[in-house]
Amino acid sequence: MIDSGTVLIGALLGLLLGTGLALIGGQLPWLRSRDLAARIDPYLRRSRTASLFNTPVSTSRARLVLENLMGPIAHRILGVLERLTGGADQLESRLRLAGRRSSTDSFRIEQVILGVIGLLAGVAVALVAIGTRGASPLLGLFIVALGALSGVLLRDYLLGVEITRRASRMAREFPTVADLLALAVAAGESPIAAMERVARTSSGALPEEFAATVADIRSGTSVSQALTSMGTRTPLQSLARFGEGVSVAIERGTPLADVLRAQAQDARESSKRDLMETAGRREIYMLMPVVFFVMPLVIVFAIFPGLAVLEISL
Repeated sequence: MIDSGTVLIGALLGLLLGTGLALIGGQLPWLRSRDLAARIDPYLRRSRTASLFNTPVSTSRARLVLENLMGPIAHRILGVLERLTGGADQLESRLRLAGRRSSTDSFRIEQVILGVIGLLAGVAVALVAIGTRGASPLLGLFIVALGALSGVLLRDYLLGVEITRRASRMAREFPTVADLLALAVAAGESPIAAMERVARTSSGALPEEFAATVADIRSGTSVSQALTSMGTRTPLQSLARFGEGVSVAIERGTPLADVLRAQAQDARESSKRDLMETAGRREIYMLMPVVFFVMPLVIVFAIFPGLAVLEISL
């Protein structure tokens, strides 16, 4: 009788062999699809102001290492990851919202690593299930695929958690930072100097964004464009409105200190509303232990003496 573990190992080896043969067959010249867009892409101008002699954007070192090690398999894996978790532009935006300065290729490699870890965990669980429970090899293959997919999606979920936590930190820091900016501007400093002072004397996610904005302005970017880009780099909507309000106040000559104080007051009111909404949701969760633990005990304490008296009388 053939062991179930041997059948699973044979199925995995056959799957690897079939995948390798499919990849080799896909790279044959007479079977390879002719992509016209990829052939003419190097000769196209990206924008009307760009020069045709500009050097193309260099690929990250991590992607080059992965492509050199795995060849066409790397292209296929990265393509599957982009289809599962969004394109490169969307991922780039999410990385900036999370405050990460790494490239999209590095994030894809992290996804591949977690996918391999999930694959190995799925193989271990599948072997245990087949060896001890007598499960079918098809169920084992499903467990292996589910483990790999869970590892890939876990990295994407953790990125979403980072964005949410960064947004909550910025929401807590924003009223205080806006007050500091208002005080600095009221004392006679320019808006750029006030932002630089806040970035230098404070610590947190929001002062880091102010430091990046000041660096953009020092490098030649206009104030309005730098403030707008700061709003796109942060997951906080109130900060985007703050950048627009400050840029409009600078362009029109509106007293900036009053605008900053109004922005800080709006941020505090928004945090109060969020706190009330959170308290309303937590109130429902607080009823669960009362309903499922406290009330049954109260009913038991109320009924048990009567049952005891009935047993004694009988």
